[in-house]
Amino acid sequence: MGMFARSFELVKASWAVLKADKELVVFPILSSIAVLIVMASFAVPLFLAGVFERGVVAGGTLPVGAMLIGFAFYVVQYTIIFYCNSALVGAAMIRLNGGNPTLGDGFRIANEHFGAIVGYAMLAGTVGIILRNIARRGIVARIVASLFGAAWGIATFLVVPILVVEGVGPIDAVKRSTQLLKKTWGEQLIGNFGLGAAFSLVFLGVFMLFAGALTLAISLKSTALIVGVVFALVSALILIGLVGSALSAIYTAAVYRYATQGAPGGMFDPALVREAFRRS
Repeated sequence: MGMFARSFELVKASWAVLKADKELVVFPILSSIAVLIVMASFAVPLFLAGVFERGVVAGGTLPVGAMLIGFAFYVVQYTIIFYCNSALVGAAMIRLNGGNPTLGDGFRIANEHFGAIVGYAMLAGTVGIILRNIARRGIVARIVASLFGAAWGIATFLVVPILVVEGVGPIDAVKRSTQLLKKTWGEQLIGNFGLGAAFSLVFLGVFMLFAGALTLAISLKSTALIVGVVFALVSALILIGLVGSALSAIYTAAVYRYATQGAPGGMFDPALVREAFRRS
């Protein structure tokens, strides 16, 4: 219960920043729309060519061309995600430092570091392809890939704020992220509670609420009501996802500020951020 309580406190602190700058939610909206477009533009041709059926469904070996296309997909998708996250984190850092950011500030910051963002997207895409190929080799390999993926996620936790604040390259940003985490939270990191616990409860609550409404609609045999409930559920989940993405980026900015300046800024309780990564 303590984990959930801390997570909700972090949600409140992150929400205070988002409430002061509501326009920041535009960045995850743009990211989501662009990612869906990219997914469709890559997935449809591969599906029509039968690559998914031969390589994914049947468990066969993917041709080199398909792997190159997959790598290109990773790079484009990660570039979009990291670009929008960089804009959001950059604007959030201005707010945490006492300023009043605008959408223009976020885009300006992301544009200034676009080369590093693309470089990091290529690095992350390479890691993604490697882990995906490892995971295809059986259950043990899947577990190994998951462990390496989790380690990569922790090591790169502060990469985006480092890219936009310190202006270093992608490899140096990964090294710097690892160094900051080790220096601030110790050599052995066993994870972070972040905002995940709070949003898991939110998602569960939404599902239970709409499950009850859907059961009622089905019992009444009302097609219009069923469609309305499903539409409302999808809309609610999208909204929660967008807000969660914005709050997560704000939280990352606060963790970076704490690691570099000793204070997270905003309404964040330093004690909560200090426990973001616990010593084992």
